[in-house]
Amino acid sequence: MIFTIITNDLQKELKSNLPQIMVLLKKSPAIAYKTIGDIGKEVGRKYNIELLVNFPHKGKIENFDMYGKQDLSFIIDMKKRSFPIERSKIKEKAKEVFGNIEVEDAYMHDDSEGVKVFLGPINESGRKEDRIDILPHSLHIWYEFTDKVTEFCDWLLENVYSVKEIDHKGETRYEKFRAEKKGENV
Repeated sequence: MIFTIITNDLQKELKSNLPQIMVLLKKSPAIAYKTIGDIGKEVGRKYNIELLVNFPHKGKIENFDMYGKQDLSFIIDMKKRSFPIERSKIKEKAKEVFGNIEVEDAYMHDDSEGVKVFLGPINESGRKEDRIDILPHSLHIWYEFTDKVTEFCDWLLENVYSVKEIDHKGETRYEKFRAEKKGENV
């Protein structure tokens, strides 16, 4: 249920700021995009994650009704390189929820692992863009949050990422990771 809770929280915040966002989109789309991103980060901070609202295609930012209902990234812990459960269990759960879909190992390099769940056909550019990318440190949903997507992502956040419903006030693990990396590069 935590995916549902987080996305509902995000949708509520985006909706309450929609008049301001609409004005900003007309005056300065870059500031509107930053505002939407800041709202996502504030919501994510409550759950100790970095929540990114993505607009992967031109024109998606104008689709106000879909804000917080598709194309999100959950950055949970950038230090994680492997899943806490067998990768095969994630693939099995995807097939259980979605049925006969393509699921494959991904990002298998540098002692890292991942899973891609393809939810749609190849597009006109030859890419499979309707998908869920599951990495040990992050979850990226490039699809509308249908009931099945929500069910699967609820399961992932609870069983793979152990995200809890908390009111977190400090830095997220991602913010700490970025600060550490910045310090290493100085």
